[in-house]
Amino acid sequence: MPITPHAPLIPRSKPGFWYLSSALLAALVGLAGCAPQAFPASFPEASAASPAAEEAPIQQVGIAILEDPPPPGDSTKGWPGLEAEPPARDAQPLPISNDVRAILARPLTADAAVRIAMLNNRELRAVLREVGVARGHLLQAGLLPNPEIEVEVTPRQTSLEHTHVELAIEYDLTSAILAPLRERAVGADHEAARYRAAGAAVDLGYSVRAAFYAAQASWQRLAIANQSLDTLAAGRDAAQALFEAGNVPELDAAIQNAAYEGARVTVAQMELELLERRERLARLLGLSGSDASFRIGGELSSMEAEPKLLPRAEARALTASLELAEMRSRIMAAGGRAGLARAEGAVPDISIGLHGEREDANWQVGAGLRVALPLFNRKQGAAAAADAERESLLERYHGLAVDVRSALREARARLMSAHLRARHYDRAVVPARKRVVDQTLLQYNAMQIGIFQLLEARRGQLDAELAAIEARREYWTAKAALDALLAGKRVQSTTQAAPAAVAGGSGDNEGGH
Repeated sequence: MPITPHAPLIPRSKPGFWYLSSALLAALVGLAGCAPQAFPASFPEASAASPAAEEAPIQQVGIAILEDPPPPGDSTKGWPGLEAEPPARDAQPLPISNDVRAILARPLTADAAVRIAMLNNRELRAVLREVGVARGHLLQAGLLPNPEIEVEVTPRQTSLEHTHVELAIEYDLTSAILAPLRERAVGADHEAARYRAAGAAVDLGYSVRAAFYAAQASWQRLAIANQSLDTLAAGRDAAQALFEAGNVPELDAAIQNAAYEGARVTVAQMELELLERRERLARLLGLSGSDASFRIGGELSSMEAEPKLLPRAEARALTASLELAEMRSRIMAAGGRAGLARAEGAVPDISIGLHGEREDANWQVGAGLRVALPLFNRKQGAAAAADAERESLLERYHGLAVDVRSALREARARLMSAHLRARHYDRAVVPARKRVVDQTLLQYNAMQIGIFQLLEARRGQLDAELAAIEARREYWTAKAALDALLAGKRVQSTTQAAPAAVAGGSGDNEGGH
């Protein structure tokens, strides 16, 4: 017996059936109400998303400007512009995992910061959960269609024994046959999501290292800037004392005071730079409240004698590239969708079914077949669109390979240049400035030059040390970028311009003291 449309399953003339259907509908609505909420009604107080969460202490900036200048003879060494380490956190439970809490108990290193970010960075965790979305689509694509069952009951007015019953079962055979093709096409999208998540982890690791090195360098630069400010304060004090003794004109004292006041602004800018770099690192680590008062351990590490450059680095970068792997998976997914569209267009839409009918206590059973012939709609448009998408992605794949090779050469050149410049500062510029200070001190002790020349030489040495720290930061940042590229992900260079060195004009006074 062929499968044909039937009358309504529940006759309108029977109120009992309406009661049954209403109860069933109410039960389904109740089950839907038990589903998880789309958005939480509230957050725990320990969560940064809660307005009641603990706020981080306000960090004062511009101390070099806000504090009154020290009187002549005093030093700026005791100013609170640079502390040995941030204030200790209160002994309260941290709203983070025990692993992160254990790492934060010690001064941070670059590796420790990366571990915290991998555990605590919300953006990375969101990307990893998006892999679950792709996995859900993969699971759904491989499921077989559900059979459809239809029951029709028509009671007789005379006797319930002669109730007419029709039963039909129908199954979409074509959809079941094409399920493996759908699963294969969506499986490539799932692989692309996995590669994308891995690339996000590598990118985060680089960003954390770059931010850590930047904060570490700012800490060192602020320490040296305070020393330079001490030197300028000493020059200002000496000029004021010589002016009051009548040994130098008022112009010399004014020049030294102007140099000192200008340096205070530069130091205040460095204080803000340190705060900004610490906050960027805190965001990448996913820290807020008192957790953001982490300690940065030590100074920038010494560089290697020579940077390690691997042979056939371009080939290694291509092989390791997670971006290329993701693009390959997307190309395969587009090809799978094209094949699926062609298969759906070529295979008739076939449904098979069984039909049973009871009349006067006798059952009659038959089978049926429904076929939709692919005469006009053979999924030509869907197949053409998938083919075009595949060709477009293939062009992007070749372009991406060119970009990866170029990025490798650029990152390698940046690393070599940063290494040479940082090494030159360490081996030549800073030692040369130190020799200038030593020789100037000898001339000063021999009463051949004045105090201002000695202070100027000392400021030059401190400025060279500031530049050396920035060059070393650029080296470690460039090394992290090259490592990330060889690990599979191109990264955006984060070379940041540092504030100008603490310097100030001074009189060209000569003579003894």
